[in-house]
Amino acid sequence: RFLPEGDGERNVTQARDALLDNLTVAPAGVHVMAASDGAAAGDVAAGASAYAAELSEAFGDALVQGEVPAFDVVMLGMGPDTHVASLFPGHEQTRADAVSVAAVTNSPKPPPERITMTFPTLNSAREVWLMVAGEDKRDAVRAASGSDDRVAHPACGVHGQVATVWWLDEAAAG
Repeated sequence: RFLPEGDGERNVTQARDALLDNLTVAPAGVHVMAASDGAAAGDVAAGASAYAAELSEAFGDALVQGEVPAFDVVMLGMGPDTHVASLFPGHEQTRADAVSVAAVTNSPKPPPERITMTFPTLNSAREVWLMVAGEDKRDAVRAASGSDDRVAHPACGVHGQVATVWWLDEAAAG
C-alpha cells in the first residue's frame, strides 16, 4: 500500500508490529517498498521503479540478466476476491512477466495506489506461504486452489520453487 511511512495501513508497519519486530532479522534481509512521503514524492510509478532498483542492487546481476531475485519465503494473505500482494483479478499486473515490480493505480480495495511484486518475482521464492483466515475467504480458497487462471484468481498464480503452503483456519478451509 503506497502510503506515508508509519501509516497503520501500510503493510510494512503491520508486518513490523505483528512479526518483524519480534524476530532477529538482518536488515539486509528485509526489502521495504517505497513510502508515498519518501523519495518517490507521491509518484507510485517512481516508487515501483525505486523498489525494482533496490531489488536489483540487493540481488545483483540476476535482475540484469532477466532473472528475478530468490527469496527464502514469501508470506502472503489472500483477499475474498483471491487477490494476493496487490495483484487483483483481471488487472493488467496479473499479466506482467517482463518486470519484477509494478505500480498499481486502480486498486479496487483502498488505497488505490500500491506497489506490487509481479508473479515472476513472487514465484522466485523457495517457499510461498498463503495465510488465509475467515469464513469470508472460504469460496476464494476453493476458487484459487481449483484454478490455473492467475488472471481470474491471482492466488493460484503464486507458487514456491520448493514448496507452496496454504495455512488455513477452519473457517477458511470450510
